[in-house]
Amino acid sequence: MSEATASEYGVLGVRGEDFRLERVPPSADLADLVERHWLVSWDLPAGRRAAATLLPHPCVNLVHDRGVVAVAGVGTARFTYSFSGTGRVFGVKFRPGAFRPFLGRAVSELTDQTRPLASLWGPAAAVLAADLSAAPDLAALVATAERHLRARWPEPDPAVAQIGRIVHDLLHDRTITRVEEVSARFGIPPRTLQRLFQRYVGVSPKWVLSRYRLHEAAARLAEGPETSWAVVAAELGYFDQSHFIRDFTRAIGQTPAAYADSCRRRTAAFSA
Repeated sequence: MSEATASEYGVLGVRGEDFRLERVPPSADLADLVERHWLVSWDLPAGRRAAATLLPHPCVNLVHDRGVVAVAGVGTARFTYSFSGTGRVFGVKFRPGAFRPFLGRAVSELTDQTRPLASLWGPAAAVLAADLSAAPDLAALVATAERHLRARWPEPDPAVAQIGRIVHDLLHDRTITRVEEVSARFGIPPRTLQRLFQRYVGVSPKWVLSRYRLHEAAARLAEGPETSWAVVAAELGYFDQSHFIRDFTRAIGQTPAAYADSCRRRTAAFSA
């Protein structure tokens, strides 16, 4: 599968100039399991600190940060990463469900957890970490990560492709508003679908549907703070405004109106 199963949304608020985010697609032979590679880099003046708040995708990531490689399971809550000085964080974002063949057991075991890659790969994790630390730029980081992944590439798992098709529709098809519609479309009983997602993705299909809608809602309010959040909610399939407000506030930490206002004020500050 080459179609996107994760959007480029997820960084909350109006992005300033504190850091640079780069994304690179995987090589064609890895695209069935890898969504993309990413690199966050920064170079801040002495004494200055900055932070980025993220709302995670339903994806497992391999993350190289400060010389160590970790496996980050699907995070169900937003989190904030603080940084200062000069640095970089590189990651490999797997497609939803696509880390299961590497893990060999239920991906739900990793949900809301970050573990050292050494707990899964043993000494090979330290070799990967050293090679990534020595990589001078993004192209070298990608080539290094892909070389190590190819050495551990798993046997094909038909369930990964099936989940990819389902998640693709959850991401792109705005007519889907309930999990029952997914079950009917793909001919999978709801309970079977639930178990499949827990084993492969680590979260429920309902959670994935909600997260992708909230990603887009937050992005649209950040990009156009004058946009009516009620209009955004309706266009994303929320027919009950109170339901949208509750979901948005729980995930983002602010009501839609307050979030749009904070984005408006930050945009004005950048433009001043």
